[in-house]
Amino acid sequence: MRAPVRAGLAAVALALAVSGCGARPGPEEEQAAPTARPQAVAGGTELRERPCPDRARPFEPTTVVVAGVQADVQVVYPARVTADVPGTPPTDAVGKQQVAFDRDQGVRPGDRRGNVLLNAHTFPDGSALGNRLLDGLREGGRLVLSGPDGRLCYRVTDRVEVDATEPFFRYYETDGRPQVALVVCSGTRLGPGVWTKRTVWFASPSA
Repeated sequence: MRAPVRAGLAAVALALAVSGCGARPGPEEEQAAPTARPQAVAGGTELRERPCPDRARPFEPTTVVVAGVQADVQVVYPARVTADVPGTPPTDAVGKQQVAFDRDQGVRPGDRRGNVLLNAHTFPDGSALGNRLLDGLREGGRLVLSGPDGRLCYRVTDRVEVDATEPFFRYYETDGRPQVALVVCSGTRLGPGVWTKRTVWFASPSA
């Protein structure tokens, strides 16, 4: 387990890591009209076609499927903003539809312990992936993480909303059971990149 000082830094980091959810768009992005939403996935169709293994060797994901919400979401690997603050996808038209995977957490799908850290953007015009996740991903929902070296399915076991200014140690867990931890901004938007809440989904491996 991490030392208390490290854990404290990580806890604070959650408020910062996704302060870019919808991040800090430029003036042209702030005023952009809502764009057409990508095609949603029929609930469970992708999963029925390709059964999930019970386990996989650790791998880095390149795509995510959110059953009933979004197919073939591209995964990107931004560097951490600071030692304890995961990076986010770009805020352009492509980036707002992507998911960021935090390599620096040191936990990958298929590892036996700890959280695979993911994040996505929420935009005020409702056009980002995070907006669709907030609308459609509930407890019991399923995610599929795939890469050249593996594939795993996860079922959402918990969806929580926390205050953006409060520490949330649970997101950064490295020693607990294997999970995906996916976070987006939520609540009320106070200004560019500033939201009052964070919504976090925890999902466990599910064959």
